[in-house]
Amino acid sequence: MSRAPSFIVAFVRQNPHTLQNLNIQIRNLNVDSKDTNFIRKEFIENQNQSRELVNDTIDQQNLEIVKQVCKITRTVPWWEETLLSSFPSVNFSDPWFFRELLKQQGNVFLSLRFFHWLRSKYEFSPDIDSCNMLFDKLVEAKDCKAAMNFLEQTRFRPKRSSLERFLRCLSEAGLVEEAVSVFYFSNEIGYCPSIKTWNMALLTCVKVGRNDLVWKLYSNMIDSGVVVDIDTVGCLIQAFCNEEKAMKGYQLLQQVLEEGLVPDTVVFQKLIAAFCKRGAFFRVSELLHTMIAGNCDPDIYTYQELIHGLCKKGMPLEGYRIFNDLKDRGYAPNRVMYTTMIHALCKTGKIGDARKLWFEMINKGIPPNEYSYNALLYGLCQFHDLEEAKKLHQEMLERGFGETTCSYNILIRGFCLHRRMNEAYGLFQEMPQKGIIHDLITFNTLIKGFCKNGEVAKGLNLLKELLTQGFQPDIYTFTPIIEKLCQVGRLQDAKKYLTAMQIRGIKVRASTHNHFIATLCKEGDVAEGMKWLVRMQKERLRPYRMTFEGLIHGLLQSDRLDDSLFALNFMFRSGYAIQTSLFRSLVTKLCKADPNFVEL
Repeated sequence: MSRAPSFIVAFVRQNPHTLQNLNIQIRNLNVDSKDTNFIRKEFIENQNQSRELVNDTIDQQNLEIVKQVCKITRTVPWWEETLLSSFPSVNFSDPWFFRELLKQQGNVFLSLRFFHWLRSKYEFSPDIDSCNMLFDKLVEAKDCKAAMNFLEQTRFRPKRSSLERFLRCLSEAGLVEEAVSVFYFSNEIGYCPSIKTWNMALLTCVKVGRNDLVWKLYSNMIDSGVVVDIDTVGCLIQAFCNEEKAMKGYQLLQQVLEEGLVPDTVVFQKLIAAFCKRGAFFRVSELLHTMIAGNCDPDIYTYQELIHGLCKKGMPLEGYRIFNDLKDRGYAPNRVMYTTMIHALCKTGKIGDARKLWFEMINKGIPPNEYSYNALLYGLCQFHDLEEAKKLHQEMLERGFGETTCSYNILIRGFCLHRRMNEAYGLFQEMPQKGIIHDLITFNTLIKGFCKNGEVAKGLNLLKELLTQGFQPDIYTFTPIIEKLCQVGRLQDAKKYLTAMQIRGIKVRASTHNHFIATLCKEGDVAEGMKWLVRMQKERLRPYRMTFEGLIHGLLQSDRLDDSLFALNFMFRSGYAIQTSLFRSLVTKLCKADPNFVEL
């Protein structure tokens, strides 16, 4: 395609008399020979002024064209099809025109659209200044994807400051894979970003859980000769914690502490949370003392991790002690901490202490949220008065918290625990009428409730409904049904559901095996019961003490002495002691079988 004429040539062609008129005026001057030098000097000055006037006129006209094009690209939907015919003499691929359009166009995405149009209509290769201008505007607009595409299409080398801003923009947007590729691109063009930018990218990788990219980026960082700082080490420690390698993070912390460096509070919080998860509270105590010694005072969020860890590990009273100690030391617990503590106290049945914290939280101006209400609702349903639980639920609704599957599940569980199955099932039926969906917990709670109440048929109906709605039953679905069927002597039905459970790859609980053995012994089939015991031994499941005693008693009555001794040995290895009466029966049987045995 032929190149369009330049702006100046186009202007002169459209205004051919402009320069001619100026020349005529110069020729008509009456020149005296003595004033030749003066006239020549005046002539040159006039000519320069004329040229400046022409250039100013041309620039102004071109600027008006740029403004017109900007307006068209903003207002005309399919301007790409008509722009060339509207401005036949304009060279749109001129670098000046493109840069001026970038300045005048208020929308960078329209400028990008114009750029793609140029590439489709011309063999357009934008100059470095144009590329930098458009790239900077895309980064400024936080459109990392468009900036990345532009960089890949043009393969130009951005300014260092532009590349630095782009890397930070990618990190802020969480686009860690793209950020890592841009770091490699930076290496290729010989530019090494600042340590602050490296650390920002590392921290983003940690936050989004991409530890693979953390180590990849860190390796690239070392290869680039970057000297790491305490923030880099902090990112690595957090990465170790994410990988459940808290000890490696702890060892790295000790190394930097020996060098007199102390990471920020977030790093300590991450380590504390990791050790709380493992139940290594002696390490947590050590970390808290290290923080204080390093003038890095633990904040409320640090203690929040500790209290949460203690409560989760079944140590709520220790968490409650620390919670009260914090208040005495002037800390102000937030809603999350209050809710965590209320939930933990409710789970241990300390409803009085939980209610005390509830009112304390409200009196301090901290309104409960949905999680706070559900925590106390759980405690009231589990250990207290259901009528009071219903009042709390109503208050929750009046405060603007919607009825949810979670809150309904808590109420249904409460009614099931108190054997008020009609009310529990009424709530179940009410849920879809209010647009609240059932989940697997809803079904499992009701199935367990019906089975405990002796209504196994209703439990089986719910299992059918569960399957119809597309849910996949789990161990909590099958276990109460199988165990109840065993209790009522429906052993064949129980085996049918046990098979269905195993087909789905669901591991059978020890309690379920115990129920089968107990039922078999009750029906006098001790041989089959013995097979179940051997199966439990192979699967390394620990039978109940009552299971051993019932089976041994049945085996003795059937004169299966060898099996009795096997069961007795398994019982001792499981940590149980045999009752004296059963032991005497066993010895008596052995003595009758072999007179050489001496009765104890």
